[in-house]
Order: sequence, then C-alpha cells, then structure tokens
Amino acid sequence: MPSPNAESTAFRSALEVIRAVEPRVADAIGAELADQRESLKLIASENYASPATLLAMGNWFSDKYAEGTVGRRFYAGCQNVDTVEALAAEHAKELFGAAHAYVQPHSGIDANLVAFWAVLADRVEAPALKKAQVRQVNDLTEQDWFTLRRELGNQRMLGMSLDAGGHLTHGFRPNISGKMFDQRSYGTDPVTGLVDYDKVAEAAREFKPMILVAGYSAYPRKVNFRIMREIADSVGATFMVDMAHFAGLVAGKVFTGDFDPVPHAHIVTTTTHKSLRGPRGGMVLCGPELADQVDRGCPMVLGGPLPHVMAAKAVALAEARRPDFAGYAQRVVDNAQALAEGLLRRGAKLVTGGTDNHLVLIDVAGYGLTGRQAEQALLDSGIVTNRNSVPQDPNGAWYTSGIRIGTPALTTRGLGVAEMDATAELIHTVLGRTTPGSNADGTPSKAKYVLDPALADKVSRQATDLLSAFPLYPSITLA
Repeated sequence: MPSPNAESTAFRSALEVIRAVEPRVADAIGAELADQRESLKLIASENYASPATLLAMGNWFSDKYAEGTVGRRFYAGCQNVDTVEALAAEHAKELFGAAHAYVQPHSGIDANLVAFWAVLADRVEAPALKKAQVRQVNDLTEQDWFTLRRELGNQRMLGMSLDAGGHLTHGFRPNISGKMFDQRSYGTDPVTGLVDYDKVAEAAREFKPMILVAGYSAYPRKVNFRIMREIADSVGATFMVDMAHFAGLVAGKVFTGDFDPVPHAHIVTTTTHKSLRGPRGGMVLCGPELADQVDRGCPMVLGGPLPHVMAAKAVALAEARRPDFAGYAQRVVDNAQALAEGLLRRGAKLVTGGTDNHLVLIDVAGYGLTGRQAEQALLDSGIVTNRNSVPQDPNGAWYTSGIRIGTPALTTRGLGVAEMDATAELIHTVLGRTTPGSNADGTPSKAKYVLDPALADKVSRQATDLLSAFPLYPSITLA
C-alpha cells in the first residue's frame, strides 16, 4: 500500500507543474475534483477511477507511437508498450474468461467499429472489397451507401431500438454504423418494458441480419444471452454483445450463466470505465476465430494506440481481479434496487417497474415534466443525472421523457442502501416541486421549468451533507 501522503503528494506535485505552464488548466482540474466531491453523481455511465489508474495515464507512454500489436509493431522501441498491453490483455482474459482480448480501442464506439469490421472482414470476400468504389465518407450519398452495402454482402444489423435502451453505435444513422449497415430494431413489450425474445426471433427470421447485437445503455434489466445466441444461430448471424454499461457486473460475477455474455457471444465489446471503474477507453473480447481480424483494428479503424491508457487499463483490470471487486459489483446492484424501491414507494413511475442491474430509468411524465426539465432541475439541486428516452417516447431524443440514474459512482464512494433511500427522497422532492415553464409567448415549454431556488439550495446542501460521511479520494488533499 502507498504511504498515507503518497497520493496527495503525487497529485499536488502534478498540479504544481501544470500551474507553472497554464494555471487555468490547473484551476479547472482542481475545480472538477471539488465539484465531484460535492455532487450526488448519479450518471449511470460515470464512475471514479482509483488514484493508481489515474496516475498510470500521466507518464511517458503518452509520447510513444505503437501501431501494430504485441511483438509486431510498425515503430521501433515498443518493448515497454508490449509489456503493458500484454498485461492488460492477460488481466482481461482472466477476468472475463475470454480466449482473446484486444485492449487498444480508444472508446466504446471504436471498440464497436473494430468488432463490426472484424465480422465483415471475416465474412466478405476480398474481391467484393476491391470492387467497392469508395470516395471520401462525407461525399457519399444515401444511394452510394446502399450500393456499397450491397457490394459488401448486403450487410444487415438487428439491435435494440434507441427508445428501448439501445445505443447509437448499434446501427443508427447519426453514427457511422448506420451507414455501414441496413439496420432494423427490436423493441420491448409495450406493457412490461421487457425484451420479448419471441419477437426478437420473429424479427431475425424476417430480416436475416448478418449481426445480431445485444447490449444497452438504458435498459434496467438483465438480458438472456443464451436465448439471444440461439436466435442468432437460427438465422446464421454473428452474435455481438456490447456490455459497456454492465461489464463491471460481469467482472464481479453478479451476471453469470445465461446472463454472462462472454460464453455465448461470438464477439463482445465494452468500455473500461463505467461500472468497470477504469480509464476512459474500450476493449474487444472474442474467440480465436475472430482474433486475427480484431487485432487489425489499428490501422483498420483505429489510429495509433494510446499506451498510457493501456497502462491504466492494466492497472484497473488488475484491481477488478481482486476479491473485493465482486463485493463492489454486488453492492452496485443492491443500491440500484434500493434506489428503485425508494422511488416507487414515493410514487415515481419506473420503466420496467424496477431494475436488475446498475441503472434506473424514471418516466418523469408522471411528474408532468420532460427529461430536459427534470435533468436541469436536479442539477440545480446538486444531483447530477442525464435525460434519456423512454419506450415510445412522445418527446423524442432531445427533450425526452425520462431520467436515467445509476449507482456505480456512489457505490464507489461507499454509500449503501440507507443512503439510496435518502437519495430517492431528494430526487422525488425536486421533481415533485418542479413545474413546467412557458415560452415568452405563453406557450408551454419543453425546456423551461420553475423551481424555488430556496428549495434547490436546501436539497443541494442536504446532498452535500449526505456525501460528507463518504469522502471522495479521502487520501488526496490539494491545498
């Protein structure tokens, strides 16, 4: 263990060096720590990385180019990069029980692109690739994309719809995956909000996708990956799982058996932050049949690997292999369920009526609000969340009708079930006392709202008081 003052000394010294060059950056870094210490962080995709993980990113690895893979680089002098990349991959394989791990992706989007192109390269004949006349991406028309998809095997993707909790990178038009694939979505049951596997199978038989994607960013329940793999096999599809949100629950052995994607999927992607509590970055897991294609991620999709981030991934994955991480993962779920129960007791409407994982989705239409109004009112009150669509959302993806909240970050700080009930009370108080505002012409606004500043200030102070018993980075003082 480091000495009591080692972490404080490290961060104070770093800020001193930064301040000598650009004091405004040093000030912003210090302010960010202060803000995070004082706010109830309930964004489901955020967490707190350990000091060791953070420090692993600020070093000389940042100066090194390392295109290629371990032992096969296009630049000389990569022996130390080989060491940290191999360690990160080794920890990932052991942690998740995967045959192969590729730890170079810079983000979850990059990890998904690596996976998509690996599947395409594995399935599509080289002559078809050569025939495709590709111009600059921004110059391609919709007809160009249609022609290109047809020449590359008429690839199709079936994934969860956005309003049901899916992700933009699963074939939706604002993302490049929506250009690569002819995409169709499966939703959830309109009454229960749960995935209907029979409907997924029906859609797969009709659409015959090349890739069936499972995974989500706002679905508060488990997914049965055994059934999804059976559906994929029945239509000859490659089964891909994006576990970016719940990777920590897989690593901590909270999701096992049919709910662990790694034994069932052909290829798995993830981020390394969120519930996994590592640095911002991505990762791909797969079997030996796709390993060679995945390892071509750079330069196929990625730019040069980020060795300093891979070093931090190795540290975070080593931390996740410790026995205490399993306890953390279980507490994340326990806290999410306690938070959901506290909200339900107070009359909140939750999508699917609860949660099995780390997140809760509140339908704030029950409070007469849009997601945008609720998000800002909560932020004014020291509670950091994000607005999110709900199934069949009448307000669309910008204003939304939902608020997504999650427990990974607060669980890292040490908050437990009792604090989740107190948090539910604060959320309910703010939402229940917020009313929609009006535009200048008197018409109803989907963005403006009315909240007594005195109430917002009171809740903010209560949130700070709640957090005071659970200091963030208690070993670090910057003053």
